[in-house]
Amino acid sequence: MPRITKVYTRTGDDGRTALGTGARVEKDDLRVEAYGAVDELNSMVGRVRSELGDSPTAGALARIQNELFHLGSDLCVPEADKARLPVPTVREEHVRSLEAWIDAMQGDLEPLANFVLPAGTPAAAGLHLARAICRRAERRTVALVRKEAVGRWVVPYLNRLSDALFVAARWENLRAGRADVLWDSRA
Repeated sequence: MPRITKVYTRTGDDGRTALGTGARVEKDDLRVEAYGAVDELNSMVGRVRSELGDSPTAGALARIQNELFHLGSDLCVPEADKARLPVPTVREEHVRSLEAWIDAMQGDLEPLANFVLPAGTPAAAGLHLARAICRRAERRTVALVRKEAVGRWVVPYLNRLSDALFVAARWENLRAGRADVLWDSRA
């Protein structure tokens, strides 16, 4: 567990930052963009969690926030360096857990007959925003994958998580007695 004794270091004042290996890269490096988007996603997930009270979704999001830290560390250390610098990573079990959560929630939901707008309760709208941020993190990570290797389960995890956040938004609306807000293509 890292011990943080000082928040500012001034080492990033030149527009560069350190990866988990200590190597210095530009702050807009594809790898930094990818784990930065994951950090933004984690912050939004925490924001939504704060609105959920005793909903079962809050517990699932607590687990997901920890997994997103695993994902961040997975991205922060290049694959070639993981043998000498082992870090927590996203694994198949994390992806399967998301799939099980999706399946459980979908059992309560009506099948979709139209596109759903990101709306409803504040928590559901926040889950939709988290889903959109997750898709950005996925896009940034896919851009990185074209240049460098990343952990085997990183992209599948982000892909499944965005699906889970979408289903959770619908489930939270159902739990609150709110209908999905459907897209009106003739509006």
